[in-house]
Amino acid sequence: MALPDSEEFDVVVVGGGPAGSTLAALTAMQGHRVLVLEKEFFPRHQIGESLLPATVHGVCRLTGVADELAAAGFPRKRGGTFKWGANPEPWTFSFSVSPRMTGPTSYAYQVERAKFDEILLNNARRVGAEVREGCAAVDVVEDEERVRGIRYTDADGREHRASATFVVDASGNGSRLYRRVGGTREYSEFFRSLALYGYFEGGKRLPEPNSGNILSVAFESGWFWYIPLSPDLTSVGAVVRREMADKIRGDSDKALAALIAECPLISEYLADARRVTEGPYGKLRVRKDYSYHHTTFSRPGMILVGDAACFVDPVFSSGVHLATYSALLAARSINSVLAGLVGEDRALREFESRYRREYGVFYEFLLSFYEMHQDENSYFWQAKKVTRANRPELESFVELIGGVSSGERVLTDAEVLAKRFSSGSAEFAAAVDELAGSEDGSMVPLFKSSVVREVMQEGGQVQMRALLGEDAEPEAPLSADGLVPSPDGMFWLPVQGTGE
Repeated sequence: MALPDSEEFDVVVVGGGPAGSTLAALTAMQGHRVLVLEKEFFPRHQIGESLLPATVHGVCRLTGVADELAAAGFPRKRGGTFKWGANPEPWTFSFSVSPRMTGPTSYAYQVERAKFDEILLNNARRVGAEVREGCAAVDVVEDEERVRGIRYTDADGREHRASATFVVDASGNGSRLYRRVGGTREYSEFFRSLALYGYFEGGKRLPEPNSGNILSVAFESGWFWYIPLSPDLTSVGAVVRREMADKIRGDSDKALAALIAECPLISEYLADARRVTEGPYGKLRVRKDYSYHHTTFSRPGMILVGDAACFVDPVFSSGVHLATYSALLAARSINSVLAGLVGEDRALREFESRYRREYGVFYEFLLSFYEMHQDENSYFWQAKKVTRANRPELESFVELIGGVSSGERVLTDAEVLAKRFSSGSAEFAAAVDELAGSEDGSMVPLFKSSVVREVMQEGGQVQMRALLGEDAEPEAPLSADGLVPSPDGMFWLPVQGTGE
């Protein structure tokens, strides 16, 4: 149904970041009329420079932008290096731990988001999406049945309306639209931290072949990220729990210098570096890296993707992965509905169940990751012990992923969940100890850890489908009436014999 005085589209995407540009490209490639509304003008600064292989070799290959990313000169990230846990020496996690990522695709990139996001948005334009920058969404247009379109203002402040079969909110954690799907945004008491970050020139690099790795270093007040964005430029951020916000208040330069002084390894890596004080990287910034999820990700005619729907924690670089993965899932649902292959209700259920499962897998992995740190004298690390977390936190997580985390493991009891977290973190910590003591650098101990195996599984599947297409192994549905990806990865299809 067209709206009076409006343009007509099949899909309107609010937000031109990785989630929005990915979804726009994947739907425009099917010949649909797609409009992207981005409130800023690209290039623009954004946090989240560290990627995972599933984005680079999976989703970006499906959108057709993988070769352009390869030519952009971004540093290759083969995994992560951590000074974390009981082991006093740094240890390295490689993406080749996953059999699905072994070989030429066992790396990702460290990216300057201004450049990366612009490449993705320009690709969406190139494959047929109409992109309008400087355009801010005002509100959805809806009736008693569904969302019908969007109201937005252009760069000159004039208001417009666009009708669409689907409105997709990809506008990030600061979304003004997410409430329009109904439900509520629920915050985790466990992952509630603040990050103070800036950029440095001349910082030290890890030894080859891991010079492009992210370096994550735990210290008494929290942890640091250290991300090499070029041979000379490094993103450096200190993450502290919200109750320790006094450590980053006041003079930001003094606050960051004091936190660096608390962490000997980061101090060593920045000994000959200078902070960038001019240009797009010249400002120290504070980011609230609060973990949250919305209680519903969709309604008829509207879908939330990326940070508009949920966010876990920055420690394992899951943000852009979840953004682009959710965009792929939502694009499959939209493409399937518009092609008449699957009904809208069933397609959106598939999107939401798979997105919640992936969010839940990363959430559980990161709980185990924090749990294994052994600094009992630090308030930050005591607060991060999940098995000591208050019961409502565990119960809310049970409610979040109960029944959709996987067909094999339905979570219904917080006590059972707490015991499994404790077991998983102990298993993970033992694998790290074995890895750190290994003379041949074998990743086998880590892949034996169930939390590592699960967090690599879906990303590996996306990569394999993008690389092999029809030759990729078929996927099983999540549930008895679940859908499966088409051979080209662009649609959902009923399992043979289940029907519509």
